[in-house]
Amino acid sequence: MAALAACTPENAVPSPVAANAASGAASASETPPAAASGTPTTATAAVEPDAVTPSPSTAPSSTAPSSAVAPQHSLTDPTSPWVIVNKHRPLNPQDFVPTDLVQPNVRLAVSGEAALLNSTTAAAAEKLFAAAAAGGVIMTLASGYRSYSTQVATYGGYVASTGQAAADRASARPGHSEHQTGWSFDIGDGGGACSFQPCFADQPAAVWAKANAHKFGFVVRYPWMFHDTTGYFYESWHLRYIGVEAATDMSARGIATLEEYFGLEAAPDYL
Repeated sequence: MAALAACTPENAVPSPVAANAASGAASASETPPAAASGTPTTATAAVEPDAVTPSPSTAPSSTAPSSAVAPQHSLTDPTSPWVIVNKHRPLNPQDFVPTDLVQPNVRLAVSGEAALLNSTTAAAAEKLFAAAAAGGVIMTLASGYRSYSTQVATYGGYVASTGQAAADRASARPGHSEHQTGWSFDIGDGGGACSFQPCFADQPAAVWAKANAHKFGFVVRYPWMFHDTTGYFYESWHLRYIGVEAATDMSARGIATLEEYFGLEAAPDYL
């Protein structure tokens, strides 16, 4: 299992070795206006037919969002904290640009657009990083926002180097990367070890995030051994904001993926 381009910083050079090492699966990694209080903007079912109201009627009762989780949010609107972006569900519009990108006050390992998040995610990230530091764990922001044009270049580099089939195992197609939403980012460890590599899972930053990220509204979006659902191998560095209530609900009930939580089909490959 290799760390792959969708979560590779924008200035990285496509690696045929990394792409070939993935053989048969992928890795992902690849703003919305938010209320002044920091609460994500709510979408209503009348406006967004693909919104989810926390109710067992939308998914199996064992995995549907708990009735304690409110309000409902859209699964397709990229300004929604519950938007689902995967190999079956591209962004709409595909060249979406968040309107409130900001640079969070955290330790940065990158600059430029990669240091940006949407304002809601940035505020939550600041609390996450501060809590980790208080616990003796230093995190870095290793890759944040990634524009459509950046993903075009990244994915195109893989296609040119390895062909499209291998590229699809190594990099999100343009318009299919969570990084473009502003709701996701990759973390690094303060010691700099194992960035974007499988061994990162054993670094203090990854261990702490796995145990505590839900308290700040984040989930590890591509968990271990769920690549047949998410389309990507384990990425212990890739965090996704969905809100404290939903993230805590998922953690308490042992639900690993957003696809399962929201009753969506698995998306192992592009349609």
